[in-house]
Amino acid sequence: MRITAPTSGLPRWPRSALPGRLAPATARLRSHLIELIRPDGTLHSQCHSRVLESALLLALLERTRLEPAARSRLAAYLTPHCDSPEPLDRLLARAALHHRPDPADLLDVDGFLARAPDFTGTRKRALLHAVLTLLGVAPADETPAPEAFSQHGLHTWARVQVTAVKTILAHAHGHGDRMVDPRDLKLMCSTQRPGTVWEANLLIHLSVLHALLPVPGQYRLVVEGVRTVLQHQRPDGGVPFICDEDTWVTATAGVALHAARAGVPVVDLIARRLVALQHPAGGWSYTEDVQLPDVDCTSVAVEVLHLAGPGAYRVPLRRALGALHALRGEDGGFPTYLTGAPSEACMTAAAANALSTQGPAYRHEFETALAYLASHQRPDGSYPPDWSSSRLHTVSRAVLAASRHPRITSCSPARRIIDKAVNLMADSQNADGGWGQQDGDASDALSTAYALTALSTQNTPGHAARGAAYLLTQQRPDGSIASIPDSIGPRPFGFTVPALADVFALLALGHLTRRIAPAPRRIPSVTSGDRGERGIRESPARHRAPRSRDWTALPLQAVLTGGRDAPQPPATGGGRLPRTPRPRPESSSWRGRRPGREGRNGRRSRHVSRCRLRLRARSRPGSGHLRCGGRCRPRSRPAAVPVALRRPGRSPGWTAPCRAACARTRRPPRRPRAAEAR
Repeated sequence: MRITAPTSGLPRWPRSALPGRLAPATARLRSHLIELIRPDGTLHSQCHSRVLESALLLALLERTRLEPAARSRLAAYLTPHCDSPEPLDRLLARAALHHRPDPADLLDVDGFLARAPDFTGTRKRALLHAVLTLLGVAPADETPAPEAFSQHGLHTWARVQVTAVKTILAHAHGHGDRMVDPRDLKLMCSTQRPGTVWEANLLIHLSVLHALLPVPGQYRLVVEGVRTVLQHQRPDGGVPFICDEDTWVTATAGVALHAARAGVPVVDLIARRLVALQHPAGGWSYTEDVQLPDVDCTSVAVEVLHLAGPGAYRVPLRRALGALHALRGEDGGFPTYLTGAPSEACMTAAAANALSTQGPAYRHEFETALAYLASHQRPDGSYPPDWSSSRLHTVSRAVLAASRHPRITSCSPARRIIDKAVNLMADSQNADGGWGQQDGDASDALSTAYALTALSTQNTPGHAARGAAYLLTQQRPDGSIASIPDSIGPRPFGFTVPALADVFALLALGHLTRRIAPAPRRIPSVTSGDRGERGIRESPARHRAPRSRDWTALPLQAVLTGGRDAPQPPATGGGRLPRTPRPRPESSSWRGRRPGREGRNGRRSRHVSRCRLRLRARSRPGSGHLRCGGRCRPRSRPAAVPVALRRPGRSPGWTAPCRAACARTRRPPRRPRAAEAR
């Protein structure tokens, strides 16, 4: 997801093509995100409450008759959702509060499950059936297919979830004593630890508690599990799907902050935090203390470490790339969690962006990933459902990966990916300039940010200008971005992490601002006494020498902002830059001669020129002296110059004593070799 390389040959866009307030809006959003970063480098953003887990917890508290105060807060949270525009939330809230179900509120199960990948359809249908069974609104004539409970090829989360669903449905149909396997019971009990939510997943935690409640001898374990859940009850009374996904948010924010020119210190701080969270096998999970790594977090972390410095993080990068390579499927694609699982377009696009950082070393894996993306792209340019409810999420990441191919020909997979995606975004742009999650939906900031990130790789601004104007209208006074959520987990159930809207919006704005042609800066030129004062000339900002800073002397906020909050030295008056006077020679043999000019004998003084160019202010260890380095003349001894002889305003390596010492150096006569002497 990082910015396009400067050597890609993309033309610069004129500043007038994009909204004039783009730069200040980017700066406000960048400052807002930097303020969210903790001193350890984590961007913390709590997951909001969700109706699904809140309804399950309320049903569990009513079954156990525990925590009446918590039940009241849960009921207060669910009451407004009885009129939610989302059909599933409306159905679950009314069922949990024991409202009589309205036939108009029945969920279109097939339409809802169509938002999940095909290979997960049977398992998600069984999960939804178990939830509705616990709430008492499940259809009486529906029974999950037997393959919904198969654990073949499933990762640990899915195995526990399938086991809990199977146990819940077995007890609901009166077959719990016969169908609960001792191994299943042991697996579910292993996830219950007092004070700890297993894998930070509250949905699985609550599902296991519902499954264990009818089992004899497990009541005390259920009571401890309820107390653990209530530790994560939000102030609004509800409970979330997961505790947080700080690792994923932090890694994505690192890429976005780099694109928005946040500075080296903040990106390096995030990179060091990611290195501390890396698993021994080389991957990353969505948050701390979660044992199951995934391709998405690992891929984005690779990009952050690459941006922070591939040399400094060479070892973590090698381990992470090895973890990605181990998950690669035979079709060239990448799954989300487990080797051998079906490949997914979103994960393949994420891995392709990570592999593109390595150049020729992973060229084969990168090209096969692009071939997989091209073969699974739909005719309209979209991809199968992924971990976002917006179809432009995978599209934007696939376009970024395809644009990094070194040779994009007219018939290459990369060109096909880009052309279809650009046509999709051109056809689906709304009248207000933004994009919606699906065709015909109202515009939202997250979908618009995905589209702008992809369009930043094109030659002309076109649709990106109108999209940027819409995105800026969604910015709050504090710099944050207002948007509907689009995260999904487990698919197709949506949840909300508020910082993701800010992160992806900053990523899009950073991509756009990098394409704008730099404005010329008017700076005063260095004046010369013998030629008079020059006029003001225009010079690009990149010609200015970088100003060194002592980062250890600045507070954390000044370090994260690149020192922009630190006090600056006063500017010189009169529009002139301070001029360092040329040192005058003290030896009479140097009077009237300048380095690089002809001497008395008419020959160019090469020795003096070399001495002038190669003098260096080096500190001899333990002596406190400066020396020229001994390179001003072959086989000459370096002349030591006391530090006390240096004067302010003079070049540290061009002092009169050092110049005189070098002048006194003579080339020793050439000695014949031993063979010539004989």
